[in-house]
Amino acid sequence: MRKKLVIGNWKMHGNLQQNEVLLSAILRNIDGLAVDVAVCVPFPYLQQTANVLNGTALAWGAQTLSEHPFGAYTGEVSASMLGDFGCRYVLVGHSERRALFGETDAVVAAKFGVALASGLVPVLCVGETLAERNEGRTLEVVYSQLDAVIDLLGVEALASAVVAYEPVWAIGTGITASPAQAQEVHAAIRRHIGCANSEVAEALPILYGGSVKSQNAAALFACGDIDGGLIGGAALVAEDFVAICRAAA
Repeated sequence: MRKKLVIGNWKMHGNLQQNEVLLSAILRNIDGLAVDVAVCVPFPYLQQTANVLNGTALAWGAQTLSEHPFGAYTGEVSASMLGDFGCRYVLVGHSERRALFGETDAVVAAKFGVALASGLVPVLCVGETLAERNEGRTLEVVYSQLDAVIDLLGVEALASAVVAYEPVWAIGTGITASPAQAQEVHAAIRRHIGCANSEVAEALPILYGGSVKSQNAAALFACGDIDGGLIGGAALVAEDFVAICRAAA
């Protein structure tokens, strides 16, 4: 039985005072929930987050990393550096990284590989744009994003990872895929991976992301192949994030 997982992606939000209040409020209210919970915070706040969360049930991680292990890459952050701050998770291939920063499927696969090699749990983000969905290409796009990792590292690499399906048209728009739409893609992802390795597919946590709110979380998480959520805006409001975690539990 796959345990539910909820990850908050703060994106480029927060400051030292707000972070302290938010993390403390989340901690007070998730104790005892039968769900794994994590937050992925901006690089400058990793030390603060580690200080607050060390020894608690709330895990933490980063929102991206370099595909290079070290070197003359000004402004980049390596997997080993994230390990120094106690990160458990790291997002790879978020649609904003793909669209705004030009990350290709090949770059995302390389980042996945260095994360895995450094003991981090990569959260592989996949999803289609509205134009691609309207063209009937949803599964073609999602499979291509998955296969970039599988072809480079083997399907077994997914045994130590998480996949997050985030339809680009639903991220930050207030538009959410219906539970039926989301379940259809999640089930297809599991079948696609299962063609290569059924055991990996069955154990793989597949999260849904895209305007998840406390009002729609329970219906989404009730679907058989939706194992939790990757939460954006609602992760910045303790009451909303906790309500989503409770819905998952």
